[in-house]
Amino acid sequence: MLAALIHVLLIIGAIIMAGPFIWMAVTSLKEDSQAFQDPLSLLPNPIVWQNYPASLQAMPFGQAYWNSFYIAIVVVACELITTAMAGYAFARIRFPGRNIVFVLFLATMMIPFQLTIIPRFLIMQRLGWLDNHLALIVPAALFDAFGVFLMRQFILGIPKELEEAAIIDGASRWQIFWHVILPLLKPPMAALGIFTFLGQWNSFFVPLIMLSSPDLYTVPLLLNQFREQYTSQWALMMAGSMIAVLPVLLVYVLGQRQIIQGIALTGLKS
Repeated sequence: MLAALIHVLLIIGAIIMAGPFIWMAVTSLKEDSQAFQDPLSLLPNPIVWQNYPASLQAMPFGQAYWNSFYIAIVVVACELITTAMAGYAFARIRFPGRNIVFVLFLATMMIPFQLTIIPRFLIMQRLGWLDNHLALIVPAALFDAFGVFLMRQFILGIPKELEEAAIIDGASRWQIFWHVILPLLKPPMAALGIFTFLGQWNSFFVPLIMLSSPDLYTVPLLLNQFREQYTSQWALMMAGSMIAVLPVLLVYVLGQRQIIQGIALTGLKS
């Protein structure tokens, strides 16, 4: 009885959480005059498929899609390597101040991101990277405290006997990492890759500060510009929002198992 009640509550909660997305999807197929009918009609009549090609023509979504996609892919690829290497160093290599440095890494997760945006902006300005995708790629690719923590926790659970056997065979530290540790990191790397891709694709605040040229805009920035220009055309706005959210939804649906596993991995032994 209790299990049935819990499932009912979870279903109700899921419906409530999915409500805004369902409304957005339905409204994207309506005429503007139907968007705020009272009572709100659930199904569009007629179904206006033209809203989607119209929204694509209204703004250069193709360029924004490419910008967001390649930035996210480059950041994911670089971050997976840097976090895996840092996680291995913190888990297996003994060096002076290791624990202190790791605690400082974790402490950065507690600092509100908004407090660091001004120093970051000044650094990018000194480097000449303002209005350049490098301002979005390099900082995110080189440092991720959560990713380092996730990798370290997983590596601590790998038996040391595997590395000792490799040492006996004459393997160097780099060979041990590349041929023994890295292949075993596929589960946390898959989870971290999905987290990072979703975060980069949805990032709005940093691109808003760093970019000013429309041809460099990512999808969230273009969507914000779309909202400002078409604020009275709700059906067109919802179609543009659906176009922006579909890749994120697809990645989440395909990688939800890795996301759940990645959350579980953070509870491994320290």
